Amino acid sequence: MSFEIKNNQFIKEGKPIKIISGAVHYFRNFPDTWVDIFRKMKACGCNCVETYCAWNMHEKKKGVFDFDGILDIAKFIRLAQEEGLMVIVRPGPYICAEWEFGGLPWWIQVEEDMEIRCSNPTYIKYFDRYLDRLFEEIRPLLCTNGGPIIMVQCENEYGYYGDDKEYLSYLRDGYVKRGIDVLLFTSDGTSKNDLLDGSIPGCLSTLNFGSRVEENFKAHDEIYPDSPKMCMEMWNGWFDAWGDKEHHVTSAEDYAKVVDDMLNRGSLNMYMFIGGTNFGFMSGANHYETFTPDVTSYDYDALLSEAGDITPKYLAVRDVIQKYVEEPLPEIPVDREKKAYGEISLTEQVGIFDMLDVLSSPIHSDVPKCMEEYGIGYGYIAYQTVLNRDYEDAVLSFASLGDRAQIYINRTFVGTVYINENLEIKISAKAGDVLTVLCENMGRANFGPKMMRKKGIAGRCLIDNRIHFNWNVYPLWMDNLEQLTFSEEQPAENSIFYRGVLKVTDVKDTFLKLDNFRKGFVIINGFNIGRYWEVGPQRTLYVPASVLKNGENEIIVFESDGIKGVPVVEFCDKPILQK
Repeated sequence: MSFEIKNNQFIKEGKPIKIISGAVHYFRNFPDTWVDIFRKMKACGCNCVETYCAWNMHEKKKGVFDFDGILDIAKFIRLAQEEGLMVIVRPGPYICAEWEFGGLPWWIQVEEDMEIRCSNPTYIKYFDRYLDRLFEEIRPLLCTNGGPIIMVQCENEYGYYGDDKEYLSYLRDGYVKRGIDVLLFTSDGTSKNDLLDGSIPGCLSTLNFGSRVEENFKAHDEIYPDSPKMCMEMWNGWFDAWGDKEHHVTSAEDYAKVVDDMLNRGSLNMYMFIGGTNFGFMSGANHYETFTPDVTSYDYDALLSEAGDITPKYLAVRDVIQKYVEEPLPEIPVDREKKAYGEISLTEQVGIFDMLDVLSSPIHSDVPKCMEEYGIGYGYIAYQTVLNRDYEDAVLSFASLGDRAQIYINRTFVGTVYINENLEIKISAKAGDVLTVLCENMGRANFGPKMMRKKGIAGRCLIDNRIHFNWNVYPLWMDNLEQLTFSEEQPAENSIFYRGVLKVTDVKDTFLKLDNFRKGFVIINGFNIGRYWEVGPQRTLYVPASVLKNGENEIIVFESDGIKGVPVVEFCDKPILQK
């Protein structure tokens, strides 16, 4: 398939074409849903699908790559082609996407002399290796090789971040040297400065925005008058952060009008067509004046719901796109069935203190260090020490904390420290008592200048303004919970693992409600479906049918803050994303 630019138009197989695309992140949606999503895209009038690539998923451990299952990007692209869709790929290495660390792997933070998103030699060394491996997957699927990939992006929204044009040129040239011979592009904000800093010769400049098409193309028209016009991220919703007053929604009619305006002007990629889910510990955060971690759901008020259901926004946009498509659009596929399995009692439990030596091996430190320096990227970390003397209302303080911690004296809960609220707490204790700081990494910033902020105790920990020495540190990835030993006895502490069993004879998508719980995460059949927090707005976690099986399904809930009632959860057939 040939795809090129001529006379300020996209040309496919010698004929002008408007790209009508939607964003679908393979790593946020299970493989058994991909075809359903693609068919709903075709029924909406799309001729293309766009996806980011998540470096931190493909290289979770330095030098070890994974392209299987939910990470099988080649399969995702082949299935899109089979369903008649072109493909746009945005490899990064940085993607933002409200994804943990903007898609960068956590371990690069502790590499010596590291500076991200510039010509730093250490950064280049690692992203070069990643791109070498990633392009092995996508190179055979370029349209120049008979595949569906028509465009590949260099970096992402760089005009918002920096001005290292040598870095952008290095990326562009590296793509070409690796045989990426399709149309290359950049995408940026709409101001003149965004475009001047973020664009590069040899790459088509595209824009990201959600409204006011003519106004937002003003600077682009001035700088690139002889270029096809494309909105690479036409935002149709927004993401939620923990503690937001409400779930973000936008008008279906207003968005459909923006789609109409953009198709009159050129081409578009709707961001998102389906948002999907930040499974595990992979939700990102923003960090400006305060730290605002994102919720587990990436519903985004997109055209399809988090679980792939048709929305009023989908129908409104479909009506608009039909005007630009000669043939009648295909019939809309029916939504996948959802199931309410009801309440499940979590009858077994075990406290965190009894399991520290099971889940981890202690590392001795003179003073606490950040999580990354202990070789752990996600989850929790417990800092434990024996106090040398008595304390009465002593001030325990932290120079920096990433991000939130429960403080215990022996197994008695003292209080919580959170970067947004307080970095000190008063403690009273006796000589020989054990002080524990159980710290949670709630997600690295995916955007802006504070991306490299470390997690855990990142700086001095003081008691009454004196450095306290001699700590044992337990890295807690929380990915080995099959080693837990449960019982029916009630632990003394607040931070507890609960276990129950869901018996299923008809496996369907479902939603888990945890109204009796405060904060933590959930593992079902060994898969981390994500974090929950009573502050909302999200109240249910999406459980795809792929996670469940006929028969007994093990549910493990780690509750860090102490439950509000009895340990009962409920499986519903509808999501609740509004507090």
